[in-house]
Order: sequence, then C-alpha cells, then structure tokens
Amino acid sequence: MTGFTNFLFVPANRPERFEKALNSGADLICIDLEDSVPADDKDSARESVLDGLKRLDQRNTAVRINGLKTAAGLADLLALSQSDHRPELVFLPMVESPTEVDIAHQILGDKVSGLIPLIETVKGLRAGDAIAASAGVTGMMFGGGDFSAQLGTKLEWEPLFMARSAFILCCASAGVTAIDVPYVDMGNAEGLSEEARQAKMLGFHAKAAIHPKQLDAIATAMKPTESEIQEAEDAIQAFDAAGGKAISHNGRMLEAPIMQRYRHIVTAVR
Repeated sequence: MTGFTNFLFVPANRPERFEKALNSGADLICIDLEDSVPADDKDSARESVLDGLKRLDQRNTAVRINGLKTAAGLADLLALSQSDHRPELVFLPMVESPTEVDIAHQILGDKVSGLIPLIETVKGLRAGDAIAASAGVTGMMFGGGDFSAQLGTKLEWEPLFMARSAFILCCASAGVTAIDVPYVDMGNAEGLSEEARQAKMLGFHAKAAIHPKQLDAIATAMKPTESEIQEAEDAIQAFDAAGGKAISHNGRMLEAPIMQRYRHIVTAVR
C-alpha cells in the first residue's frame, strides 16, 4: 500500500505554491492539472508542472492529470512520460474502465511508483474491482464531488455512505490504498475531524486536503494513536509467544484475522 495518510492538492496554474505546499507538513502534494485549471490554461499549466518537477522533491510529489478521454489528458500523460523529471505518483481522474489504467501503465510503465485512479461515477464504481487490480495501481481515490453530483445528493457522509463502502471493498480486494475525498467545508474543523474519523473506521487509509489547515486534523484522525500502537504491539508479542495459536489476551480472542489488522497498524508507523 502507498504510505501516506494525507495529501494536499495544489493548482497546477499556481507554481508559486508548489514549494510552499511541500513545506506545509503534508505527507504528499498533488499538483492538479484537472479541476482547478481552466480549459484555456491547460497547456501553460502543464509546462509549469514540467518545470516545477525539476526542482521539487519528486518522492513526495504527485500529479493529477486530466482525464484520459480528453486531449488534455493524453497530452499530460505523454508529456510526463517524455520528461526526465517525473512525480512519484500519477492520479487518473474519472476512470470508468481498467482499459484507461492500462493505457497509462503502458505509457508510463515503471517511470512512476504508482497510479491512483479516481472513482467518480457509478460506472467507475461498478468496474472498481477490475480497476483496483490493474497493473501499476497502488491506490484508488473516491471522488465524492462528481459522484454526489451524479446521484443528485449533497457531498456529505450519509448520502455517500453506501458508495464509499462499495469503494472500500474494491480497494481491499486488490490490497491497495483507499483514499477519501477532501472535506470541502473549510470553516468546519469539527466536521472535518469527524468525517476523517469515520473514514478511518470504514477502512480508508488516507484523506485528501484542499487547504494546509486541514492537514493536522486528517493526520490525527487517520494515523494510529499511541494506544492503538501499544495494543497492537502487545497483542503481536503475546500471539507470537503462543506460537501463532489462537489465545485469549486481555479478555479478547487473538487469532489470525485479528492479528492481520494489528500487524497493519504496526507496519503503518514503521
């Protein structure tokens, strides 16, 4: 799985923000060529990204290209493949078929560490298992904004709960990182913390941010707490001491499926 719990979107047409974003404390920044860039600025924004990648820490940088069903998206993909300076991850928006991922993988190959398809439509979610299992995919992101627009609902937790749950199953089946949509009410810190907490409980590993002030709340909610880490370490020690047999520990049954979760917790902080 891809090792981050939060990341910050940065508009590709605002290159003066790239380095500031890298210094914001985000685990990863994602320079966005899609939604945040007007159609007339796509070409100049692409050049800004290619230039910016020459001086940025590429290990902590991702780029969201335009959709592969658009001329701009194909141009983005080809430009990144031909550059000597590429991001660690490439986010692919509006993916509805594993064929789109295959195209990106054929062009980029191992030139990037991973591909992150965004599932933003009902059609995409129905193909989610195959998309998540595609070559090169290390994570998937739930695109709640477009999804809620298609459903005709608000971009809130309850209306999208079933879609999020189905999305988590797709990620789990392929063993890839599950990333949640940004929380768009930037003035509601309590709401952000609660949604991030619910996302973690449902099985998400990371959540996107659209402002640096959201990063701490997401990290606090998504990363294992000290008590969770201590509980996991104690359980692993007890289980291993018993030779991997099912045992009772602190009033709870420890067996292989439960231990898998504990080992994931410990791995996440190493």
